[in-house]
Amino acid sequence: MPRPNVLLVSADQLRHDAVGANGNPFIHTPNINRLAATGVNFRNSFSPCPICVPARASITTGNYPHFATGTAENHGRIHDNQPILARHFAGAGYRTYAIGKLHYMPYNKPGEPRLVHGFQSVDLTESGRIVSAYLPDPPRGLEDYYDYLREVGWEGYTRAHGIGNNDVHPAPSPLPAEHYVDQWVARLTIERISRHRENHPDTPFLAWMSFPKPHSPYDPPEPYHRFYDPRRIPEPYGDASLLGDRCPDLRIHRSHYNWDRMSRQAIQVARAHYYGLVTFHDYGLGQVIDCLEAAGLREHTIIIYTADHGDLLGDFGCFFKSNHLEGSVRVPLVWSAPGLVPSGKTSDALVGLQDILPTLVALADVPLRQPVHGLDLTETLRNPDAAPREVFVSECRGSGRRTMMACDGRWKYIYSERNGVEELYDLRTDPHELVNLSGEAGDECRRWRKHLVSWCREYGFAEMLAGDDLVTTPVNPEAEMGFRHNSMGWRWY
Repeated sequence: MPRPNVLLVSADQLRHDAVGANGNPFIHTPNINRLAATGVNFRNSFSPCPICVPARASITTGNYPHFATGTAENHGRIHDNQPILARHFAGAGYRTYAIGKLHYMPYNKPGEPRLVHGFQSVDLTESGRIVSAYLPDPPRGLEDYYDYLREVGWEGYTRAHGIGNNDVHPAPSPLPAEHYVDQWVARLTIERISRHRENHPDTPFLAWMSFPKPHSPYDPPEPYHRFYDPRRIPEPYGDASLLGDRCPDLRIHRSHYNWDRMSRQAIQVARAHYYGLVTFHDYGLGQVIDCLEAAGLREHTIIIYTADHGDLLGDFGCFFKSNHLEGSVRVPLVWSAPGLVPSGKTSDALVGLQDILPTLVALADVPLRQPVHGLDLTETLRNPDAAPREVFVSECRGSGRRTMMACDGRWKYIYSERNGVEELYDLRTDPHELVNLSGEAGDECRRWRKHLVSWCREYGFAEMLAGDDLVTTPVNPEAEMGFRHNSMGWRWY
C-alpha cells in the first residue's frame, strides 16, 4: 500500500474557541468544520510553548523547546541533534514543501542559504521580519511573498495602513483579497500540489501550509473587514480588574503596549477583524481541500489542522500570547485521514503540538530513530476515548520570567517565576478562568507545584528548579508598568 501524503495546515495565533467546530456559534469556519466532520477533533489540545518560534520548533522536532532549541523564548536555532520533520520525511522518500511562514531562526543574510530544516521546496513569507532589516531597498530573495507583491504592483502596501506587525489596533488591509498573504499561501499550495502530481506522480508529498494569519495586525482585506458586526461580536472574558493575583507580566504588557488605552468599542472592532481574518483563512483552506478532492488525492492524504498558539484577544484587557491562559495556550487540533482515523469524532484527550511528529511517522510508517517528548496518538485517533497522558505541561519564556502550566482537563495550575505567583483554575466550573483559586486551595497548589518539580527533573528542565522547588525571581511590576512601547513595528515589523 503506498504511503499517504501529508498536508500540515497551521494558523498563526488562532485560539481554540475561534472555530465553529469547537463550539463557537458566531464564527463562520465551514472548511475547518469540514475537516472536523471527516476526522478527529481534539477539545483539550495545547501549545507546549505559546510563542511562535518555540511552538514551531516543537512541531518540527516532537520535543519541548528547552530541549529542541535551548530556550522557550521567541528565538533559538533548532539543535542539529534533533529529529526534523521535513528532513525525516525526505529521507523516507517524500517530496517536502513549505508554503508560508516557517519562523525558523536565525534568518540568514542575503546570498546565504535559507535555514529551512529539510524542506526541498520553500515559498516563504515571514511577515516582513527579514525584509525590514534591509529597508528602504531590500534585495530580492528574502521573502518570496514580498517579491510577489513587487511583481503584481503592490510592493510596500502590506503596512501602508500604518499598523505594525504587533499592533492590535484594527484597520482593513489596502491589499486586494487576491493578493493578501493568506490567499497567496493557499494559491501557492495548490500550485505546488499540482506540479507535484505532474512531476512526481508516484512519490508521496509532505506539505506544510503555514498561514501567517490571524496574527496581528488585524487587517482583513475587503470585504472581510465588514464580515462581522463589532456590536454583535461576543465580548472578551473578564477584565483588567482580575489581573491582580495573576502573572505580573499580564499587567506589565497591558501598560507597555497601550492596551489599557483602548476603548471597549476598539477592542470589539479588533475582535471583529480577527474573526474576519479567520474566515478569510478558512476560505483559502477550502480551496486547497477542493484541489485535493478534484485531483483524487484526498483519500490518500493525512490533513492536520492546528495553530502555534492563541491570542487573548481582549480577555482580561490583554492581547497576544506568551501566557498560559486559555485564549493563549489552547489551540485547535484536527486530524483527518480517510481510512486511517474515524470520521466525525471528538476527543477530550490531553494532546499538544509535540505529538504531531511521532503520530505522523506512525501513520505513515516511517519510524523515528530516536525518542521524543511527544506521544504517538494513533491509538487515540482510532479510539478517541483513549487517554495518552494524564497531565499536559506547557512552558513559556526565558530566564527571569519563565512560566509553566500543568493541566489534567479539570484543574489548571500556572506557576510564574516572577514573584512565584501561582494560579489555579477549576475549568469544569470556571472554563473562562475568572476566579484564581490559589489563595484558598493551598494543598491543591502544593500538589501541582510538586508535579512540576518532578516533571522538570524528568524532562531535564534544570533551569526552572531551585533545589526541591521551582525558581522564584522577585520583581516590582508597578515599577515596570510606566514604560510605554510606542513603536509596535509601524514601518514593517
